[in-house]
Amino acid sequence: MNTVVNQTKLHPYSRSVSIIGVGCTPFMNTVDDPETEGLTEGELFGYATMEAMQDAGVSPKDVDFYFHGQAAPMGSDYITPNIMAANWVGMKGKGSIHHSEACCTGYLALEQAVNAVASGKYNVVLSGCVEFGDAIAIPYKPACFRRKMPMNEFLETTRWIYDKAYTLGMMAGPVINFDDSAEYYARTYGLSVDEMDTVICHMALNNRYNAVHHSLAIVKEDFPEIAKKAGYENIMDYMKSDRENPKMGEYLRLLGTEIKCDGAAAVIVCPTEMASQFTDQKPIEVLGIGSACLESSNHNLEIHATREAVRQVYELTGVTPEEIDLMYINDFMIPSQLVAAEIAGYLPEGEGWKYISEGRTRFDGDRPINTNGGRTSFGHAHAASGLADLYEAVHQMRGDCGERQVKKLPKTVMLRGFGGSQNVTAAIIRTKEA
Repeated sequence: MNTVVNQTKLHPYSRSVSIIGVGCTPFMNTVDDPETEGLTEGELFGYATMEAMQDAGVSPKDVDFYFHGQAAPMGSDYITPNIMAANWVGMKGKGSIHHSEACCTGYLALEQAVNAVASGKYNVVLSGCVEFGDAIAIPYKPACFRRKMPMNEFLETTRWIYDKAYTLGMMAGPVINFDDSAEYYARTYGLSVDEMDTVICHMALNNRYNAVHHSLAIVKEDFPEIAKKAGYENIMDYMKSDRENPKMGEYLRLLGTEIKCDGAAAVIVCPTEMASQFTDQKPIEVLGIGSACLESSNHNLEIHATREAVRQVYELTGVTPEEIDLMYINDFMIPSQLVAAEIAGYLPEGEGWKYISEGRTRFDGDRPINTNGGRTSFGHAHAASGLADLYEAVHQMRGDCGERQVKKLPKTVMLRGFGGSQNVTAAIIRTKEA
């Protein structure tokens, strides 16, 4: 079935906007650790946003407006959680907006902030996202009381993604998308089920390799170590084991899906011309952000929406795929990584699976993707994940990632966001030279 997508023409920002500060908490399971059990969402949001302000060299009084993002209503016990966070970050009385776009919330958090500054209305804007993806508020209890949210209970909430008027009735809205992008890729480029399975396993291996080198990632142990403890000498035997890594459909396996968790992240933006007033760091300019939305009754919705968002931002900025040095892709279903990288031209069409299988997309490869480990190994604190990717991108662009620094200092980076069965974004950011 062909899907015709409306096209949007973007226009340049009224003034240049740059990122001057980022913050991110560890991604974690708060209720599993006595040190973090009892954290409120205001505190979690506060930790990330205060780090971003410190990084930017601004105080709460310098911030003119703030955005608060959270992916889904089950994560909060408030109807206006942005207000509940104000006192934690010194923002009492400041104007703010709460927004929610499922797993694309963090990527659109950047767009909200950039638009607010580009319009000329505000000079310094904070945008933060917080999510308890692994814990849920207990009704009628104080905010510090949460309980574990098992995966089967979480999956029930994904019905909120779909149009209840007709999509669910037509059985077009499954509980969650599994094999759509993998099936599309295998069919388009002639890979067998086993070959596609191998590629998906390699993506999971690469993500885990990246994550175990990152101090904020939820995982701490690499797959080869885990496989050896389980009695497997060959890592691919472990990755293809129906006991250790069962299939969830025809292609996707358990280790190719998100690790839901709790976390928060934040960003500070200001007019590029003002950046030097606050920080000695080189500002990172937001060149443009493309956006598209499709819901689940549209066949291959992620592919179509990604093409449109990427088209928009390339057309607006004049940047070419060859200029992209590093890419981040929201891969809560890991095949997204492959299809989005090829649509963006970051990996060659129909050949990207070879780069992945050869380890070239690891942080120490020549075409790095998701240097933090992505959703399957860094963790997925749904709303916060997009800004966690931005946090990682900024630090890689500054060159301060130590042993996990990519080989070539990236100047131009693309971040492709995707949320549920709806929003897709493509943002291009670039280090601003003096």
